[in-house]
Amino acid sequence: MDRYSINDLSMITGLTTRTIRNYLNLGVMKGEKIDGNWSFTEEDVEEMMKNDYVKQAMSTKRNAIVYDFMADMKKKDSRMCVILDLAEDAKGSMEVSGTFCDFINENSNDIRFNMFSEGGNIRVILSGDEKEVLKIMRHYYS
Repeated sequence: MDRYSINDLSMITGLTTRTIRNYLNLGVMKGEKIDGNWSFTEEDVEEMMKNDYVKQAMSTKRNAIVYDFMADMKKKDSRMCVILDLAEDAKGSMEVSGTFCDFINENSNDIRFNMFSEGGNIRVILSGDEKEVLKIMRHYYS
């Protein structure tokens, strides 16, 4: 994935598309419009994720995925929450996010996804339908 859309950023960060648009309006992040749609380079995404406001918002959303999963004891179907800690030297964070985003966009509609890179490691959080999470995990490790 060479460029990211607002929907991709929303999936990666856990932030709403409205929040991302607000960050664009405030100058917190940069991107460019191509054919009327916002588009972001890997450098744009990396720079955005270094911003303190964005980091705090992402942390809140990231924690909410796990908390919401743990708090819901009345699930109607089998659900799974997976936290992967990956050594960043194995694959770069943009490559990892691209792999997950592409697969989720093409194959899944019931997945919450978040990832961040810090201290030489990548943390990926997936939550959703058990079969869909397993399918994504198989895809990543194949």
